[in-house]
Amino acid sequence: MMFRRRSRSLNERELRLWKVGRALVLAFVTAVLVAGGVFYGLVVLLDFQEIDTTAKLDAKTLFDLVKLSFGVVAGAGALVALVVAYRRQRVDETGAHREATRLHTERFSQAVDKLGSDSPAVRLGGVHALAGLADDAPDHNLRQTCIDVLCAYLQLPFTPDPGDDPARQEEHHRYLAFRKVRHTILRLIGDHYRRPQEAQRSWQGCDLDLTGVTIDCSTDFSSAVFSGSRVSFDGAVFSGGKVSFADTVFSGGMVSFADTLFSGSIVSFADAAFSGGMVSFHHAVFSEGRVSFDGAAFSGGKVSFPHTVFSGGKVSFSDATFSGGWMLFHDAAFSGGRVSFDGAAFSASTVSFRRAVFSAGTVSFDDAAFSASNMVTFARTEFSGATVSFDRATFSHEAVSFSVVSFLDGQVSFSDATGPAPSELLTAVIPDSVSVALPSAWLPANP
Repeated sequence: MMFRRRSRSLNERELRLWKVGRALVLAFVTAVLVAGGVFYGLVVLLDFQEIDTTAKLDAKTLFDLVKLSFGVVAGAGALVALVVAYRRQRVDETGAHREATRLHTERFSQAVDKLGSDSPAVRLGGVHALAGLADDAPDHNLRQTCIDVLCAYLQLPFTPDPGDDPARQEEHHRYLAFRKVRHTILRLIGDHYRRPQEAQRSWQGCDLDLTGVTIDCSTDFSSAVFSGSRVSFDGAVFSGGKVSFADTVFSGGMVSFADTLFSGSIVSFADAAFSGGMVSFHHAVFSEGRVSFDGAAFSGGKVSFPHTVFSGGKVSFSDATFSGGWMLFHDAAFSGGRVSFDGAAFSASTVSFRRAVFSAGTVSFDDAAFSASNMVTFARTEFSGATVSFDRATFSHEAVSFSVVSFLDGQVSFSDATGPAPSELLTAVIPDSVSVALPSAWLPANP
């Protein structure tokens, strides 16, 4: 993913000062206008009618006029000095910024050189040097550049472990050493996105491009804040360890897990808050391991799983709350494993499984609550082999819709569900090959 630079370039950020002559003329004219305004205001306040032209100018009045003249001259001089001092200060500030940028560039070049070293220890030093440069960067652009370089290092081709064969022991140790460098970068990223945005060394608000990165270790992004920036895990592979996004806040910008493969890690979004922006799992594949959204709060924005494949492992939304925004599973394929919405609360949001296919595995909405202000739709959804359960779920009028749904095979259960039946469920065509369990209150009364 290519990120656009939101900030202005360094040259555009430098202060453009007026010439001294123009500034002095403007300042003098402003002073004259202010003095005239004050004089006119005094005349109005004192209700002065006219000047007595027959009055003679005495010595005291003349002396007062002289003092007034000197006061005007002194004020003009002070104004000139103020303008000159202001200009000098701003020029000094610009010069200091240029010097800080020059020093930053020199340190940046040295740190990047270390990343290309054949020694893992030197590379590790380069990682910490770049992270420190990002912390001390004089402007947003330079900080973003440091973060981009660290991300680019993670995007380098990933060399698998050659194994612990004694004949390849040296290669194995080298692999472990360079793996440590990668894991250190991931740890530093998590640490800096947890720091409050007003803190000096926070990276919140900066773009993060982890496209194609392999995450094969325990990584902690818990309590991080992704707000107003673009974050990409497109094509990333979560293949080992535990990756935590617990208590993470997604409140704006764009976060993308498109084409991401969850193939063995334990990935947790437990108690995460999705309150704005967009989070996309487009074409993601959940094939093994466990991904948890337990207790997550979806209160705004858009979270989408279009064309996502759930083919193994376990994905859980247990006790999650859907109180605003959109949650979309359009064209998702549930072909294995277990997906759980047990105890989830759906209110004031739109959750759509349009054209989803439930062909294998288990999908559970047990003890879920669907309120009247919410809309959950299974429009054109296909149930062709999976076990789908709504046991003990609570339904409100027109909160859930099964319009144009296709029941082909598998089991669907609404045992002990309460409230009115979901819209169009009872009129759907259900073949004998499908086992559907309905509460007795939904069944037509015997004549």
